[in-house]
Amino acid sequence: MNALPKMTFLWPELLWGLILVPLVVLLYVWLLRRRKKTALRYANLALVKQAMGSSVAWRRHLPPALMLLAVAALLVAAGRPMAVISLPSQQETIMLAIDVSGSMRATDVLPDRITAAKEAAKTFVTELPRNVRIGVVQFAGTAAVVQAPTLSRDDVTAAIDRFQLQRGTATGSGILLSLATIFPDAGIDLSQITGQRNMPAAPSDKPKPEFTPVQPGSYSSAAIIMLTDGQRTTGPDPLEAAKMAADRGVRVYTVGVGTKDGETIGFEGWSMRVRLDEDTLKAVSNLTRAEYFYAGTAADLKKVYQGLSTRLIVEKKETEVSGLFAAAGALLVMLAAGLSVWWFGRVA
Repeated sequence: MNALPKMTFLWPELLWGLILVPLVVLLYVWLLRRRKKTALRYANLALVKQAMGSSVAWRRHLPPALMLLAVAALLVAAGRPMAVISLPSQQETIMLAIDVSGSMRATDVLPDRITAAKEAAKTFVTELPRNVRIGVVQFAGTAAVVQAPTLSRDDVTAAIDRFQLQRGTATGSGILLSLATIFPDAGIDLSQITGQRNMPAAPSDKPKPEFTPVQPGSYSSAAIIMLTDGQRTTGPDPLEAAKMAADRGVRVYTVGVGTKDGETIGFEGWSMRVRLDEDTLKAVSNLTRAEYFYAGTAADLKKVYQGLSTRLIVEKKETEVSGLFAAAGALLVMLAAGLSVWWFGRVA
């Protein structure tokens, strides 16, 4: 059984007002007993009970009980309760950074790693909300944007189908280029990725704003998902790239696929030793307040993307829920008043 969500209060001192609730109950019971003693003064109590009817008793108590619950709910709302609840995500852009190194030809993930990665990625794309823009970066020895962020699922699918396998594994390049695509005006140096310096900017009288790091994971408008099957062989350090993403609040979810312990893979007369660097992938996700996933089979890979889809569509946040308690209190007040008018012709 799942534990109940923990609730905190911004103004907990106002909850002392709840002490009045049992006092009101005691006062209500005392008033009922007092009325009962008064009723005993009638010469014929049986006539009084007959006049009241047997079903009136519980009806008489229900509206006050509902009103008391309303007061309790409003007092809780006054304390400004906070709870961790699931809310629709505000993600507007998802960057897919996918490894297209030669080792993705390996067939330990059927039918082969690159085909399984393509199919899982395309399924993932179709399950995201239509208002989310999706961009695609492929990386091997270098990285390239094969699809700028777009709402067109057909364009994204076509870009994934165009992957061309290359030599090398530059995981840091995949992160940096994805980050530069999310923040095109941030002036991120891509020289380690393209081999060329950024073109000099046109002269401007406006001073370049100083960059101020934010809390890791705090940027809710974009996220990066990086899939790789190997260890970095070239390009910038992925941990330094992850630190840049963390300073901008962007989460980098990492997905490892294929061989964990290391294996020699051969194809078309070539052979290479590949090993999945899980430690680095876990460090990247931890730095950016994201998660690492391992997929050893095609089925695992699909499940990973399904889980990512759920995380990116719905996210858990600590949110003030005082409005819910206030609304519940208002509904209880209206219900109590409505029943009282219906049954007794007055609000009492």
